[in-house]
Amino acid sequence: MRNQLLGLKTFSTPSRISQLIIPMFLGLFILLLLPTIAYADVFIPDSEYAGYYDYEGVYTVVGNVKNQNDFALIPIITISVIDNDQKKITHTLHHVPIPAMTDIPFKLKFPEIHGDNPVLLNAELEYSKTKKNPVPIQIIYDKTLITHEDGHVTGRITNIGNQTVYNPKIFAIVHGYEKYILDVAQNIKPIEKIEPGQILNFTIYPDPSVSEPVRFYSCFAPVDTTVIPVTAKKNGGNFDFRYDSGAWYSAAKFDEKGTTMSIRGYNSYPLETYANFEFPPISGNEKFFVTLNDEPVDFIQSIDEMGFWHVAFRVGPTSQGTLKISGFDKGLPPEMPKIPQWIKTNANWWITNQITDSEFLEGIDFLFEKQIVSVPERDVISESQWKIPSWVKNSAGWWSEEKISDDEFLNIIENLVKRNIIVI
Repeated sequence: MRNQLLGLKTFSTPSRISQLIIPMFLGLFILLLLPTIAYADVFIPDSEYAGYYDYEGVYTVVGNVKNQNDFALIPIITISVIDNDQKKITHTLHHVPIPAMTDIPFKLKFPEIHGDNPVLLNAELEYSKTKKNPVPIQIIYDKTLITHEDGHVTGRITNIGNQTVYNPKIFAIVHGYEKYILDVAQNIKPIEKIEPGQILNFTIYPDPSVSEPVRFYSCFAPVDTTVIPVTAKKNGGNFDFRYDSGAWYSAAKFDEKGTTMSIRGYNSYPLETYANFEFPPISGNEKFFVTLNDEPVDFIQSIDEMGFWHVAFRVGPTSQGTLKISGFDKGLPPEMPKIPQWIKTNANWWITNQITDSEFLEGIDFLFEKQIVSVPERDVISESQWKIPSWVKNSAGWWSEEKISDDEFLNIIENLVKRNIIVI
């Protein structure tokens, strides 16, 4: 959401081929041979795009976005469904960042659809370029990757990079027999972290709303963020926010005053999960209140290093309903700075010798951790080996005095790290 829009393209992909039948013994590898009509290097294969009613009666669309470019991007997926009364319902999903030469599935709920034979239209895609290194996690394709009789799959992942990956998740497309695509699923049991070279087990269960027998899984996609951007209309403009959750949320909207947001939530699993909503501040004095189906929900309100509000709470097993979060200020938030104010304060202290080089570099390292700035395959070294030449204080001083912009300062830092003049 906070990435700069570097380019925008629009195209569409055909709706799914009905009832594809593929010999079971070909398994996952046959997907590589399926014909796909692609209009660009970012597309949704028609064989990996489907709509269906889950057992709770909610129309669900699943698909898989493939990025075959040599750059990372954030897809914006617009999906329309024609209901029986010929009314067209359209939802837009701001997908998570997809690294180069990678694909990541998605799922989108349409609670407004109630007809017997809804028609899923072609998906429209736009994207903006972003900076996102590939997740250094690989699925181990060997005899340990097993689809069990009850429909769940177990396997192993390994970290092939040189950095610890925190809170990774594994997505996969679930395939059936009569229905080619049944679901997009993810590991429910959280993985706290995976160290370089480490091998860990994972388990994926299909959503309990899936009643069809599971045939196999494909398109396993390791991700290091499942934060989903959402845009809702508020006081005549767009209000951008994000959430991370084991549940699915859709159809966000504000009331006329712009002080209460409602959004539909679904947790079909018989397991407790979590939700963490991130909102940009308007006044910075917001006091939120949360209800589910008009019943109060215990939650924690906090603010992060970037100055964004977080509203976090537990989500009960097999629960669904309308979540309402009130306490927003009227109007729209001001533009948030790319770099937190505390890093600019650190720069001022550093150039006046009030803090050490290492203390200043902690802020620079934070910029890389949050992917505000990035360098491909940056080596991880201990803090004792960090270094920065004293003449960089000139640039830091110009920035702290607002003689150069945030973007100019970020470009300077990125260039110096690339050239190993700054080492962190």
